[in-house]
Amino acid sequence: MVLYFYVTEKMKRKSGWQLIAMQSKKSKNQLLNGEDESRPVLGSPTDQGNKNMKKLHLSSVFLISILLQAKLILSNGDMFIRSQGIHFMLNGNPFYANGFNAYWLMYVASDPSQRAKVSAAFRQAASHGLTVARTWAFSDGGYRPLQRYPGSYNEQVFKGLDFVIAEARKHGIRLILSLANNYESFGGKKQYVNWARNQGQRLTSNDDFFRNAVVKGFYRNHIRTVLNRYNTFTRLVYKNDPTIMAWELMNEPRCPSDPSGRTIQVWIAEMAAYVKSIDRNHLLEAGLEGFYGVSSSWRTHLNPAGFDIGTDFIANNRIPGIDFATVHSYPDQWISGSSERDQLAFLGKWLGAHIQDAQNILRKPLLITEFGKSWKVPGFSPYQRDTLFNVVYLNIYSSARRGGPAAGGLFWQLLAPGMDSFRDGYEIVLDENSSTANLIAQHAHKLEQIRRIFVRMRNLERWRRAHARPAGRNRGRRIGN
Repeated sequence: MVLYFYVTEKMKRKSGWQLIAMQSKKSKNQLLNGEDESRPVLGSPTDQGNKNMKKLHLSSVFLISILLQAKLILSNGDMFIRSQGIHFMLNGNPFYANGFNAYWLMYVASDPSQRAKVSAAFRQAASHGLTVARTWAFSDGGYRPLQRYPGSYNEQVFKGLDFVIAEARKHGIRLILSLANNYESFGGKKQYVNWARNQGQRLTSNDDFFRNAVVKGFYRNHIRTVLNRYNTFTRLVYKNDPTIMAWELMNEPRCPSDPSGRTIQVWIAEMAAYVKSIDRNHLLEAGLEGFYGVSSSWRTHLNPAGFDIGTDFIANNRIPGIDFATVHSYPDQWISGSSERDQLAFLGKWLGAHIQDAQNILRKPLLITEFGKSWKVPGFSPYQRDTLFNVVYLNIYSSARRGGPAAGGLFWQLLAPGMDSFRDGYEIVLDENSSTANLIAQHAHKLEQIRRIFVRMRNLERWRRAHARPAGRNRGRRIGN
């Protein structure tokens, strides 16, 4: 018997809820499944004998596997994070991303003897109220790669990424998975360009990553491979797993050979459409640092000097396939010669401008996907780092409480104990950095309070509608004697 499985999704949106100063919309997704009464039924094979029986058996196995996959998806409900206007929503409630970066997760997890470090990181993160992790879903060429060469993948490393997703799911943490790197570490665009050169392409710049058809074909193949990966731990294909919050096209894409921004604009539009052609479940972002370009000349004075790198925060994030905007901020690198006070002033203006533009121009949520302060900078003190974290968290909280687009921040970077070789100056080990860890937990609590207020207001509005007397019910009638 051939099994047929149908799933329909209905989205109902009704306005009328208020969160402090926020007007929002209710979003409820219902997944319905059933069978078509007119479906064909296949009986036992007759004149074709064993040949048809073998085909029927293979078809049944394949269709049953589809049914099991769909059952696993439905068991999650609609647990995918959505964007609705300038907000992230999860089952009709707001979602805030208090999170961290941990680029090393797949790399470490590819060695089964080291997976306890991944588990420890997620466990400590969850205990401090962290809800989102951003990490690499790429490692191209070089030592212990995910992709040895175009189209050839290392199963052991892929199983490491499988484990990361399964552990994040276990600890209630969502993932943003980046698909490529602008820089040479873990391969990056330079590796893709070299692969194309080895196949006879005459390329003169690493920026040809964004232009050359062969290179773009390699990258599209990587997108397709990752999104369609079957997780050996969760038994879910990645594109069907709500543990993944979003895909990121590239970590900090830059194309300095074309400061006009046209090259990256075309590339983001092309690759965003390709991702969406495979996966409509997940959110997508470009991986931008937030530098302004020619489409917003009135803002370019906010860019640090020397960062004319071919990206455009406004134009790039206006692309329809991009679901939310991102911004990074490293004042200790970008304006390194300035005073601590000037760096904090820059940070406040930088974040304020992007929050304002996300609300008024882009009309999309905004995540601060990288920020931090290095202890390697002369004169560093933990107080300085905590002050920077406070500035970031205050901007997020102030926006969230008034219903604005800032939906969270992800500091760089979280390490588990015993990972000294991964220290880069920005690392946070929650067991060691107690003052910063306390700030992180307090910020998580504040965002959770906003979410709960929203839920209470939504439930109150539901109750009022349920108990409201329909207008005009007794109009024109005599009541009583």
